[in-house]
Amino acid sequence: MADTPTDAPRRITVTLLHFDGCPHVEMASANLQAAAEQTPAADIVVRRTAVNTVEDAERLGFLGSPTILIDGVDPFAEPGAAPGLSCRVYQTEGGLAGSPTIAQLSAALAGAR
Repeated sequence: MADTPTDAPRRITVTLLHFDGCPHVEMASANLQAAAEQTPAADIVVRRTAVNTVEDAERLGFLGSPTILIDGVDPFAEPGAAPGLSCRVYQTEGGLAGSPTIAQLSAALAGAR
């Protein structure tokens, strides 16, 4: 039986869901990249997925653009939020914003490990 390294980085899959033309997806992408760079002990794979139909939104758990799933879970989901094709805002320390902050994303990534 082969030994497996215990200190190997854990793979975290992040999916950035958005609709075409979303004004906040680039900010979310940049914040996500910065947060990933602050999480060196993990192998973080980021995928971008366009959501263009209500059916896709429901199937993917898309709560508005942008939605960030970490290992398939939306760590920022509000209770009772319904899937749909709309813009999404996030509660940050600076008030409502179109993307979670780098600190919020770093904390979510750290919680996934």
